[in-house]
Amino acid sequence: MPRDIVFTRNNGWIPTVVREDGELKLMLGAGADANHDPRTFTFPIGEPHRAVIERDLARHLLLWSAVLPLCDAAGTLGALDEDAAVALLDPVLLSGPADVDALFRRIPWDRSRLVAHGADIALLERGEVCAAMNTATETSDAKRAQTYHADRRCAERGTVLAPLDAALLKYTGQYLHGATIPRRLPDAVDPALLPEVMRVIATAEQAGAGMRIGRDPRKGKRATDKRDWQRMEAAVGAAVRRAHPGLAEEAVRTVSFLICSEAARRAREAPVEEGEEPGTGPGTSAGSGRKTALSFTDDKGGEKKWFLTGPRSAPADFWEFVAERSAPDNEVFTIEDETLGEGIQLHFYADSVARVTTVRKGRGGSDPEYRVEYGLVDGMAGYRKVVGAFARGGCAALDPYGPWMSDVTEFERARRRRRDA
Repeated sequence: MPRDIVFTRNNGWIPTVVREDGELKLMLGAGADANHDPRTFTFPIGEPHRAVIERDLARHLLLWSAVLPLCDAAGTLGALDEDAAVALLDPVLLSGPADVDALFRRIPWDRSRLVAHGADIALLERGEVCAAMNTATETSDAKRAQTYHADRRCAERGTVLAPLDAALLKYTGQYLHGATIPRRLPDAVDPALLPEVMRVIATAEQAGAGMRIGRDPRKGKRATDKRDWQRMEAAVGAAVRRAHPGLAEEAVRTVSFLICSEAARRAREAPVEEGEEPGTGPGTSAGSGRKTALSFTDDKGGEKKWFLTGPRSAPADFWEFVAERSAPDNEVFTIEDETLGEGIQLHFYADSVARVTTVRKGRGGSDPEYRVEYGLVDGMAGYRKVVGAFARGGCAALDPYGPWMSDVTEFERARRRRRDA
């Protein structure tokens, strides 16, 4: 269908007046189709409407704001409700300011477009949309609209941000988009507030300096330990609150989030051996129970052999095996010294471990006799200690990490007590 442009503004997103087969129409891009490409909508207008659109930027933008919700309602495949769009033309373009204001109190409309194009926010909030558009511009400022929505979200939550609170959120990049991973953006902060922002950041850095967030191979190769995160978050938050008691909770949280995120990133980027228990790496002098060969297995038939002559420590190789194999239906892993007949079994679903020692080897077709003892583990840090101790000294080295219980009923009671606590 032939289409001629009758009137357009420098900003190509503002609706354009076109003529199709001799009929005037307003054309605008809005929403997206199933392939995420922009959709284009048109609906008929009259000559009086065209005249107002050409001479009055404010009314043009108001009409755009009022029509956009209809485009959103059309979705990815639906047709624009042309009757509803046409019904907006006279009230928006040809009515007096008081009637336009009254209309906008009754219909849905897109605030962000008007704010981005320079509308007076205070007047918009009071419902004086026509007066608010006296400052409208043809150019758009998307960041102004983002800031406006961020302020509205805070107000809806009942949060009042002081200048320093807002500056901290801007420094971490979380003022406009609270769900983003925090970064350090000093250029986003008012230079007058930057020194104070950096004092808060320094407090947080000092509080987290002696702490780390380790990996959690139970959740995959790049996962980090949730408990480590929570401990660091609590410590950093407490230090910031003590040193800067006037800060809003959102500001404290964004600073804690920044420090924890950076620690987690360092953990993901560090070599696997980093952060192991002392004395577990290659080259450590062997004690009486020092392991020279181990077998790692899981509940799905996976197996891996480790030898002391290899390039990495037993814990490093074992946790890599876990990271590659662990899954919601694969949460039991075993480390076994076949030569000495002892091993440990880790139950990730229950924060527990079993140590297994051979009491009597099988002879003449009889089954061997084993002693099985159960112990509770305090998260990933506890598992690392148990694995490192076993690699250094076998089951005998695990005594300090008890109590160990051979009675299954007693063990289950202990598990329930800890869960209830």
